[in-house]
Amino acid sequence: MNDSNITDFPKVYSALEVLSKEINFSMPSDPYIGTLLKTLITSKPNANILELGTGIGLSLSWMITGMDDSSKLTTLDNDPKLIKSIQEYFKNEERVTIINTDGATWIKNYTGQKFDLIFADTWPGKFYELEETLALVKPNGFYVIDDMITQSNWPVGHQQKVDQLIKTLENRKDFNLTKMNWASGIIIATKKA
Repeated sequence: MNDSNITDFPKVYSALEVLSKEINFSMPSDPYIGTLLKTLITSKPNANILELGTGIGLSLSWMITGMDDSSKLTTLDNDPKLIKSIQEYFKNEERVTIINTDGATWIKNYTGQKFDLIFADTWPGKFYELEETLALVKPNGFYVIDDMITQSNWPVGHQQKVDQLIKTLENRKDFNLTKMNWASGIIIATKKA
């Protein structure tokens, strides 16, 4: 098996990669996490999905391809330039709501339906407001994070944050956890019913 042989890239993916290079976006998600998210989302019909950290929209494009027609996805990022850049690519996607906001504030103030899958690809929801974020996962829902393998561009002290996050998740009794030393380092947690 060759896991690098990815054959089903979303139609908009290559255009988003070009945009990423044009604006020098330095933190794009890799296609491995994209294919995984697509697969997980496909298992959740009529899903309510949350992405924390839209970035350049690469993961968003994968998640959309896994959604059925009755699913909806909310994605947010605190960078107005990024949001403005990607809105054009997803303007016809009625199932998606793109929000420019501070993730921590949004998490603390959210009062809507819980989520079938949360992909936390930014500090709020991962390193901050973790308890509040995990409370937003439905029973049998997924909490997914990446970037858990040490990377050369991490700021000083970030490794300690990652280590503490992993330890915190390992000690939870309300989620089943799988740690994958694959792609950028992925953790999938499923909330127990």
